[in-house]
Amino acid sequence: MRKLIEFRNIVKSFDGQVVLKGVNLNINENEFVTLLGPSGCGKTTLLRILGGFLEQDEGTVIFDGQCIDKVPPYKREINTVFQRYALFPHMNVYENIAFGLRIKKLGDDIISQKVNRMLSLVNLEGYEKRNVTRLSGGQQQRVAIARALVNEPNVLLLDEPLGALDLKLRKEMQRELKRIQQEVGITFIYVTHDQEEALTMSDKIVVMNAGEIEQIGTPLEIYNEPINAYVARFIGESNIVTGEMRTENTLRFDDRDFVIPDLRMKAGETVDVLIRPEDIAIVPINEGVMRGEVKSVVFKGVHYELMVETRTGTSKTVKMHVVTQHDLANPDTMEKISANDFYVDLDDLENGELTDQDFVSIANAQAWDENDRDISLTRVTHNIEKKTGVYQITFATDKKTEITVKVYVIHPEYVEDARHNIGISALDFFITQDEIQESMAISTDLKTWASAEAWNLQDDSPVDITDVKFDFDPASVTEGSYDITFATQGRELKVETTSRHEEGDRVGLSFGPEDIHVMRKAVHET
Repeated sequence: MRKLIEFRNIVKSFDGQVVLKGVNLNINENEFVTLLGPSGCGKTTLLRILGGFLEQDEGTVIFDGQCIDKVPPYKREINTVFQRYALFPHMNVYENIAFGLRIKKLGDDIISQKVNRMLSLVNLEGYEKRNVTRLSGGQQQRVAIARALVNEPNVLLLDEPLGALDLKLRKEMQRELKRIQQEVGITFIYVTHDQEEALTMSDKIVVMNAGEIEQIGTPLEIYNEPINAYVARFIGESNIVTGEMRTENTLRFDDRDFVIPDLRMKAGETVDVLIRPEDIAIVPINEGVMRGEVKSVVFKGVHYELMVETRTGTSKTVKMHVVTQHDLANPDTMEKISANDFYVDLDDLENGELTDQDFVSIANAQAWDENDRDISLTRVTHNIEKKTGVYQITFATDKKTEITVKVYVIHPEYVEDARHNIGISALDFFITQDEIQESMAISTDLKTWASAEAWNLQDDSPVDITDVKFDFDPASVTEGSYDITFATQGRELKVETTSRHEEGDRVGLSFGPEDIHVMRKAVHET
């Protein structure tokens, strides 16, 4: 194919924010190219620079061998179809399509010939006298395409033109756009964040992320051989897990080794591993390369989508001590104050990581006046030493309304899961019934009250605690002690299957080296 368009090191910023970071891209004649990515990745900005509606800060745009940086939009052999179509509501279908030709002052016979050809191309014969405001969304979009194509541009730019259509009509128009592009034989450059549109219509997909191009390839290449986890997640359903190269061709993840010929990665390298849901088979539990429990089942019409837990998360269980409200009143100042006993991690004390404000937060210390208005706690005094034991701490207001509670300094047992490289800790804690009942996000508050945290054992980077298990009703909790379990996310794999299964079923999962795609870790992800 002949190269038609070249973007050379295109840079563009808005208000000091760089939205295109030196983009280089070649587009061939008669290609259907899709710029794919999330909102804000720079795809529409790149399209508008090509159309002449924006000027780049750096770089050059070459069109058919000539620099077009200073060529105004109306002189470029490029037309644009926008998401909102921008049709003229006071004109009928025929006149909307003919508008550009009348600007060129062509003869009526030539205009009629060209417009009628466009009406046939977009399947709108018989609609020429219809007012565009009386057309459906799909019909209006066809008029917009015909109006752009009637001027016989070399390139048609389409900026999310199907975004306003319903699902059924969008699918129909995907097929129509591809048919039209093949029939007129010109270059289409299409902008979307919809992966299905990109896979359905494109000859070439350009996946963008944060102003840069992550990967360029055919739909099959992008789907089957994504360059990194960002692309894999953006195109199709994905199971992505972390693995390690034992040798240049031996991959290990979830305690199993897989020999993948011709991989040739660096031994010891940490990699992302992709397995598509449709490449995993459900088999008897003793025949699978992995075993798991079905956690959810969703019927998708032609298949079932299962979430199968193959590995439980790392967890830590603590005691929540629910106590009665113990407000103290100061009749002289008409103030009230309250606080709870609390536990403190000795390591945090020794590291100097706890401030007076931290103590206020952990103890849920608060004061208020007779009108229930909050009052600041301005004094915190204690006899806490950097060793395990039971100490006292006093919280007070400016007017010397104060409360003293106990502080239990402990050396808690951390759970270190070396197999999955995760550590997790949490502390027992005291809390009142009222504080639990007033919570608007109980799981989040439980993590705060227990100082729960998880981390990567290799580099100490934080790991999300995704599950908080408890067996009480926050609305009717009573005094007593309760077990609270904090857990990181285990491993769940998405599986597409035509066989029916129920939640709780124990199953085997089968896949081979040919179903595994290994990717180097992405430099950046958003």
